Formats: sequence, structure tokens, C-alpha cells
Amino acid sequence: MGLTFSSLWSRLFSKRETKVLILGLDNAGKSTILYRITMGSVVASAPTVGSNHEIYDYKGVRFGLIDIGGQTSLRSSWSQYFQGTEAIILVIDSSDVNRMSMVKQELMKLVTDEQLKTSLLLVLANKQDLPISQGRQTPAQVSEALSLTDLREREWQIMGCSALTGIGLFEGMDWLVGKLEARG
Repeated sequence: MGLTFSSLWSRLFSKRETKVLILGLDNAGKSTILYRITMGSVVASAPTVGSNHEIYDYKGVRFGLIDIGGQTSLRSSWSQYFQGTEAIILVIDSSDVNRMSMVKQELMKLVTDEQLKTSLLLVLANKQDLPISQGRQTPAQVSEALSLTDLREREWQIMGCSALTGIGLFEGMDWLVGKLEARG
């Protein structure tokens, strides 16, 4: 009885928190995705100055989600958050073709940082709800622009999504859960 209670107690109250950074350029939809996942709805938000933190339990994993502002002046401070990060969710504005090379530069900084060398990488190609006629790229086009297939030493996945509708977000979370469980 004592062992059963002890096991149940530890499962319920001492879940280890998995640190996940939500990164991307300004206006990519990071905060909208954070609140769509954790609250189930779109929450009006202003540009993030600093960071937003939310704890979210999903399929047996306790996620510590940290959404960090993506303005040029804030990107240099991202590294302050790297220690202990198990996964990165990189949010891409699929319609912002002009800044895709800037996203690629930031991605290369992330994947070459020693503190993030074992972190999972989930790329969310956001704003897939926009028509292609408005310049939206498909996840395959985003992957090509970012040279994701060159990341051979990294576990990564790209998914199309819409922060506004929620499409694709939980498929991304499912991928993270599966990879984290496989790691033990």
C-alpha cells in the first residue's frame, strides 16, 4: 500500500518539467501559438518584450514553455535561456519570404550552440491559413529555404500550422512527446 501510494504521489506531484523554448522572428506568431496550445484559444497580445512562461501538461509530459521576443534587439539575449533546454519550437511566418534568410541565420546560431546540441527542433511553418496567392510558402518550401535537410546531427521535424485555427499545433506537440518518450 505504501509503495503504491508513494508511486502515485510521485507521478501526480513531481513531474519533471521539460524546458521548451519558442523562438522566431517578431510577428511570426510565437505568443499566439503559446496561448493557443495552453489556453485553447487565440488571445490578443502585443509584441513580446522579454518572455512569456507557461506550464502545460500534455500526454504525460509537463512542458515549461518559454516564448521569447523575436525583435532584433531581443534575439541577442536568447542564449540566456539555453541551459537545460530539451526542445526548441522555431516558429516561422510562412508568408514572410523576404526575411527567410534572416530566419536561416538565426537557426544556424541555434543548431551550432553547444548548450542546444541535443535539443529537439520542431519547426512550425505558421500562417498556413493564408492563401498561396499572398506569398505563403508551403512547409516543403520553408524547409528548403532553411536547408533543414542539411541538419543531419539533429532530430528535427517541420509542420505546417495555423496559430489562429490551431491546425498542426498538436501534431507538433505529439511529435515532441514521442521523441521525448523515446529518449526516456
